[in-house]
Amino acid sequence: MSDAVEIFCDGACSGNPGPGGWGTILRFNGTEKELSGGEPATTNNRMELTAAIAGLSALKRPCKVVITTDSQYLVKGMTEWLPGWIRKGWINSKREPVVNRDLWERLVELTKIHNVEWRWVRGHDGHSENERCDELARSAITGL
Repeated sequence: MSDAVEIFCDGACSGNPGPGGWGTILRFNGTEKELSGGEPATTNNRMELTAAIAGLSALKRPCKVVITTDSQYLVKGMTEWLPGWIRKGWINSKREPVVNRDLWERLVELTKIHNVEWRWVRGHDGHSENERCDELARSAITGL
């Protein structure tokens, strides 16, 4: 996507569940903004989803967006699993309620506003923005 806002995001947890943090970088036309936060009792997957929500929520108007994350849970959820979950009333393939439904529903609402492309990168593999998001997420945990 040309002229797209780039969002890089990552979540982390000290124990799973345990204290967790998330980090997000927004980039557009050479300008960057870093966001981070945490929760005292959460899961890694909740932090991954929260990082993406925070990035999309920071946008002030509808945008083309490329979200890059090391979370297959996030990417596959948004690109593969979501239609089935919705069709089945938020029941997963194991016939159980979808975990983190509140966050998935928030992401669905945000992706109705923005034109989002999802990209997966291998975590802890030298991707500079992903590494920075991991640092932001881990710093948020220590700040709790």
